[in-house]
Amino acid sequence: MYTVKQLSDLAGVTPRTLHHYDEIGLLKPSSVGDNGYRYYGEENLIQLQQILFYRELGLGLDEIKRILHRPDFDVLAALREHRLALGQKVERLNRLIETVDDTILYLKGDIPMDTKQIFNGFSEEEVKQYVEEAEQLYDPDTVRESYRKWKSYSADEKQRILDEGGQVYTDMAAVMDKGASSPEAQACVERWRAHMDYFWTPNLEQLLALAGGYVDDPRFRATFDKIHPELAVFMKDAVGVYVAQRR
Repeated sequence: MYTVKQLSDLAGVTPRTLHHYDEIGLLKPSSVGDNGYRYYGEENLIQLQQILFYRELGLGLDEIKRILHRPDFDVLAALREHRLALGQKVERLNRLIETVDDTILYLKGDIPMDTKQIFNGFSEEEVKQYVEEAEQLYDPDTVRESYRKWKSYSADEKQRILDEGGQVYTDMAAVMDKGASSPEAQACVERWRAHMDYFWTPNLEQLLALAGGYVDDPRFRATFDKIHPELAVFMKDAVGVYVAQRR
């Protein structure tokens, strides 16, 4: 049997987390002593392992509780599914690590780098997630039409579009020393705006929102940081100048 403290040390979670799991009925201890202490057995260890696996895969506690409490829940089958999902996640993380390493070497001038390499590791699933999030911020019909348009492109067309977009951003990074209002930077913004037509044609306010997202959304910010740590902010400033000149 394990006490709360022992189990928390073993599993790398806080005692407060175990108390919370008990309170919501997600992980009940095997027994509770007369002193009020919770005691956890081997079955609880397996249950906690399942909870942590599902948490790692992004599931919420309510959803995990429903899964674990199903009468037909099969631990062995669940472990096989976890292994498959975690293996896919490892492969993706390894691709991202390689991309980061290559970008570091590229910025140091040690290796050449194709623009498409900058975006290695980003999947169709993430594109779909961005679409779902965008529907909360913009007109859902416009967002869905944009996603439908993207899905209609062939794999080669998608790669060409991504390469073109990546070139815009690397060219923008190359003219940062000239200033956000410079003709060179504004020419890059105009190319960026035209590039949006592959997806949809945003108005001026939406252009500002998109550029703001490059700074505020950590996922987009991380992508731009791979090119230059100040690129996202510079892009936002340059788009701000572009919009102000057209109002």
